[in-house]
Amino acid sequence: MKQLHSYWRIQYVETPQEERPQDIFSRIPQEKNESKSLLLLRSSKCYAVLNRFPYNIGHALVIPYRVIPDLLDLKTEERFDFMETIIRTENVLRKVLQPDAFNIGINIGEAAGAGIPKHLHAHVVPRWEGDTNFMPIVAGTRVLPESLEHLWKRIREYIDEKMH
Repeated sequence: MKQLHSYWRIQYVETPQEERPQDIFSRIPQEKNESKSLLLLRSSKCYAVLNRFPYNIGHALVIPYRVIPDLLDLKTEERFDFMETIIRTENVLRKVLQPDAFNIGINIGEAAGAGIPKHLHAHVVPRWEGDTNFMPIVAGTRVLPESLEHLWKRIREYIDEKMH
């Protein structure tokens, strides 16, 4: 029998809900080491980061710098920048990973599945034909083919080379 390892998920699984950082999204853009925080790109009102607990390889989050819980709270210039950053993130992931499709979504409120409901964020998730298999169904586990650190490096190399 082959063994599959999702070693990076144990930190999330074993951390009690009350001990999980509640304001992680405010701290990420202040981190000096962007590879440590997995920060991909910045815009004037938002930033994009690889999700540490991804649904699929390349799962990124687009997050306003300002702490707000809902789309309704975005100012006009933030709305534009939020959408532009989502599109820019999708474009980068499309070029680097060449997925067949994307899921892009926003969970507003805890009941809707928002893991950090006080800080609005959008999920940008690359998808491939056949990227689902028995593991999520039978074992409730996703198996990703590349480490977050290696993926971050590949994406940032593309951004630095092609977008600057």
